[in-house]
Amino acid sequence: MRLIFAILGPLALIAVAAAEAPQMPKPQISDPGPEGVRIAESGVFANYFAASGSGKHSAIMVLGGSEGGLGTASMRDSKALQAQGFNVLQLAYFGAPDEPEELANVPLETFERGLAWLKSRPEVNGGRIGIVGASKGSEAALLFASRTPEIKLVVVGMPSSVVWQGISFKGGAKSSWMSAGQPIPFLPYVPGSDYNDIYGAFANGLKALDGHPDTIIPAEKIRGPILLICGKADTLWPSCPMAEQVAARLKAKRFRFRVDLLEYADAGHAVFGPPLQRDDPKYPTLNSVGGSLEGNNDARRDSWSHVLEFLRAALKQ
Repeated sequence: MRLIFAILGPLALIAVAAAEAPQMPKPQISDPGPEGVRIAESGVFANYFAASGSGKHSAIMVLGGSEGGLGTASMRDSKALQAQGFNVLQLAYFGAPDEPEELANVPLETFERGLAWLKSRPEVNGGRIGIVGASKGSEAALLFASRTPEIKLVVVGMPSSVVWQGISFKGGAKSSWMSAGQPIPFLPYVPGSDYNDIYGAFANGLKALDGHPDTIIPAEKIRGPILLICGKADTLWPSCPMAEQVAARLKAKRFRFRVDLLEYADAGHAVFGPPLQRDDPKYPTLNSVGGSLEGNNDARRDSWSHVLEFLRAALKQ
């Protein structure tokens, strides 16, 4: 038996299988619609949502989770941020043209190119750029920001405190990320007796963290405030324990910027993003990875107001 992770949907639900790996589902590459434009240039594949009005505005790079490409969830977040007056780049980092097919050994240079593209835009204030990530996108956001002084703010939902093993169907354990052609040290999954226990594979991995200190994301190197949002009922991975690890590390390292940690008891892996209307087709899926429908949506409503306040305060919007 070997552990194989398959991406099953926009909430990045992961299932375990044995023996032959199934086909990777086609990553989401959503059309930006009239609010945005598709970018495919200079090694950047993204949807771009420019703020309305003249002059320079703050900018945000949005990184979705393991749905890959340009998912509908991160696009919803991007359009909501655009409506608040931010320039937003919804950046694809795998599963898109000229990018890795799988969420394994994804080069951090992808995010460097996205940042450079944003800074080159005449409507973007290059000194006021933040990053927003959810699930695996939170892992990328924290890691990239820890290496990039130009990032002035980080907001992450369902965050990771470590670099995890990548999600690959091609055999062999690989890192999720690489830099300058070299894989970044990663924390392996540790499955228990029940190979269908995805949460347990992550939780067991964290128990072995003392033996893999080089996999911890050095969030204290980030050059701006950090907002962490998680649901205590998350059944996909232990996002609240990992968020607490990040917050504790920042406190121990005497991090000089603002750190907010928002935890919600009746929310799961759908805790992050703008609240949904009850007639939204996605509303019935909010409880699919922990928490109740109302608990997740209430958490989204409360946390999203904090997200907007946090962004405005840090980026002077």
